[in-house]
Amino acid sequence: MRGLAIQTDVNRQVALMSKTLFSRPNMEKLMRMTDLDLQVTNDLEKEAMLNQLRSSLRLSSGGRGSSDIYSISFKHQDRDMAKKVVQSVITVIVENTLGDKRKDRVGAAQFIDEKIADYASRMAEAEARLAAFKHQHVGAMPGQTGGYYQSLSTAKTQLREAQLQLNEISNRRREMQRQLEDLEEDDDEFGFGEFDSPAISSSYDSRILSLESKRDELLMRYTDRHPSVMQTTSLIAELKLDKQEELDELVEQAEEEDMPSMGLQTSPVYQQMRAMLSETEARAAELKARVGEYKNRVTSLEERVDSIPKVEAEFKELNRDYGVVSRQHTTLLQRRESARLSGDVAQNASGVKFRVIDPPFVPLEPTEPDKLLLHSGAFIVAIGAGGSLALLFSLLRPVICNRRSLERLAGLPVLGSVSMIASAGEKKKALHEKLLFASMVLFLFLTFAGVNLGQSLLST
Repeated sequence: MRGLAIQTDVNRQVALMSKTLFSRPNMEKLMRMTDLDLQVTNDLEKEAMLNQLRSSLRLSSGGRGSSDIYSISFKHQDRDMAKKVVQSVITVIVENTLGDKRKDRVGAAQFIDEKIADYASRMAEAEARLAAFKHQHVGAMPGQTGGYYQSLSTAKTQLREAQLQLNEISNRRREMQRQLEDLEEDDDEFGFGEFDSPAISSSYDSRILSLESKRDELLMRYTDRHPSVMQTTSLIAELKLDKQEELDELVEQAEEEDMPSMGLQTSPVYQQMRAMLSETEARAAELKARVGEYKNRVTSLEERVDSIPKVEAEFKELNRDYGVVSRQHTTLLQRRESARLSGDVAQNASGVKFRVIDPPFVPLEPTEPDKLLLHSGAFIVAIGAGGSLALLFSLLRPVICNRRSLERLAGLPVLGSVSMIASAGEKKKALHEKLLFASMVLFLFLTFAGVNLGQSLLST
């Protein structure tokens, strides 16, 4: 489940367990579980019992060549009590570990839920501030095509294009008015004279005007190289060619007819030119309105040259704050799901499991005191005591062994000395005493070595 759930630090949990084991609440719990609390009658005895329990209990790691194996030992004069204490320690460790895991999971879940609620509230506040800001600065928000300067540049480009179209349509209107005036002046003779075919109306004019309007709308959003703009321009060019062909045919037909017998009011050419003039004037009025709108838009943007950048900067800051809060909220939601998954995983496969490899047992021989060391010390003390006692007797009841000792004791000069001549019986008795002493010393050494060797073999 690595990467899906929150991984627990096993070493940290074990170290924490080792430290909390010797806490006062756990020591008091051990006293109650082993009935050691029944042996105390006051607070002083209780403190002494707690200190003794804490000092006699040992928790060591690294047994059997692994740092994951722990050994628990306890020293007590009662072998059954020592075993009972060790068993109680195992129970306390397992209970505390399971209880701490449940508490940690519940505490982590509560903390994450509180943070999620906090960030949800902050995100709602950020959304409200952003919505209020947009409502307050309607029309000043940066669009998808860019910011303030991009909008200003686009508006100026649209204004120039609209003015160019207005100039073109105005020139066309003036030319049509001139040709109509020429026709009216020559009404008596009804000679159309020379006139430009582009000024005569045709069936293609409405479609051309519609496509030109559509192209103007596309140019407001795209460049002149956009596929839609290029396609519309191509269609306009084709329609203009068709229009020119139709007008050429119409002019030829008008020249072949008997035009003097008809008046201007009944002339189809004159009527078409009047209709074309009306459409041109309508188109000119439309372009004038568009130019006025673009001028107002450019003027409005230029007037807000100082405020628009500030609005854009504040808008970006609000968006940035909202994005940070939203990302944190999403991260916390993911952490909560990971924590829930960790809880489900922990119920089936905990990160730290305690198993009893060897149940508590009591050795056949006590671990203290060390018999070999005790016997050796007793032997040395006995020899020292015997030597000290002999020295004390010699000081209290001195024995004269030679002539110099006698002179020092009497304070008088000694002229000579006679050696003692022992009989055969006395020599034999002295030999027996020496043999008896040597035998006793040898027996003492053999007894000491035999006892220690037997205890070592029994312990093994």
